[in-house]
Amino acid sequence: ENREDVLASKSNRLTEALEEANQLFISVSSAREAALDAQFLVLASNLGKEKANELRSEMTAFDSLMFAEDLLTFMGINRIELEENDNDEGSPSGYLPSNAWHKVGEEAEKYFRRAPSFHYMLGSFKAGPPEPKQRIERQRKATGGEAKRAMPAQLKKMEESHQEATEKEVERILRLLQSHFKNDSDVPISFFDLVIDPNSFARTVENIFHVSFIIRDGLARLKLDVDKLPIIEPLESDEVRKVDCSSGARNQVVISLSHQEWK
Repeated sequence: ENREDVLASKSNRLTEALEEANQLFISVSSAREAALDAQFLVLASNLGKEKANELRSEMTAFDSLMFAEDLLTFMGINRIELEENDNDEGSPSGYLPSNAWHKVGEEAEKYFRRAPSFHYMLGSFKAGPPEPKQRIERQRKATGGEAKRAMPAQLKKMEESHQEATEKEVERILRLLQSHFKNDSDVPISFFDLVIDPNSFARTVENIFHVSFIIRDGLARLKLDVDKLPIIEPLESDEVRKVDCSSGARNQVVISLSHQEWK
């Protein structure tokens, strides 16, 4: 609406509008407001372009021919020799002094930062025959025993610590199972109540993994109650010996437990 006032040469309306838009942009929170801000920037850019075009009329336009003439004069062109060379058809076309461009470079060098000179980090480059490559003998593959002995100490330590942690956790669960069964042997212990952690699915899987060692070693057994749900009970030392003596008494199975079933 105020296009003419904004385009006036002495008017600061465009600058004031841009400053106001910067303040309003801080409170932009919706897509519609951002679109309006972008639309304003397009309009302000077009107005700024028009204003710049009007200012060009007041400035001196760049004349490429005049610039070339001044450049040749600075480089030291000789007009008299040029006219003589034009009359001689066999004369070469080069009418500038040999150091013309060097003179321009020296003048332009004053206005630019100089780049560092190139040099070789390992001295000057001298071409010569390539150095013979040293032959690297491949090491023979170690046998199974040697490979086992060559295992890094850190990896061995990690394996031992993981195994020790598993054994300690299995023993801890067995003690809990035995103490609970000793306090009240008439109440069956639900397998799912024992292993399921209501706050962690990963911890539940770890508990099932550790209990599997107790079942495998014959220290406890699983049965089904009247509702066909698994219950677990520890075995006495005499019962453990009977299980060890009996053939085919231990059975291992694989169970699946999804995240939804755990919930």
